Amino acid sequence: MANLQTFDIIEEITRNDGTKYREIGNLLHNGQAEYAVEQGFIKEVRIMKINIPHSSNVEKYEKYVNTNFEIPEKVAIDVWVEWEKNAENEALIEAILSENQLS
Repeated sequence: MANLQTFDIIEEITRNDGTKYREIGNLLHNGQAEYAVEQGFIKEVRIMKINIPHSSNVEKYEKYVNTNFEIPEKVAIDVWVEWEKNAENEALIEAILSENQLS
């Protein structure tokens, strides 16, 4: 599994059912998402913003993801794993979107 991840991009991911969600990630995560699109695991991914500031909200979300999910080191993944979020983490993402003028 990959080392601890540092997040610096905001992505919009479209599930196969057409619903969308926004995710905070990095180039590894985006590469995995692009591969997931090619494999039919998700419908679409697009980068909304790159090089986002490393705010305290981003640090808190990184800690949550790094603590609760195993992140493969490779781009060629076997399955797309959507990181489950509780209300606190949804609020962190909303704060990050707001910090980056995307809400």
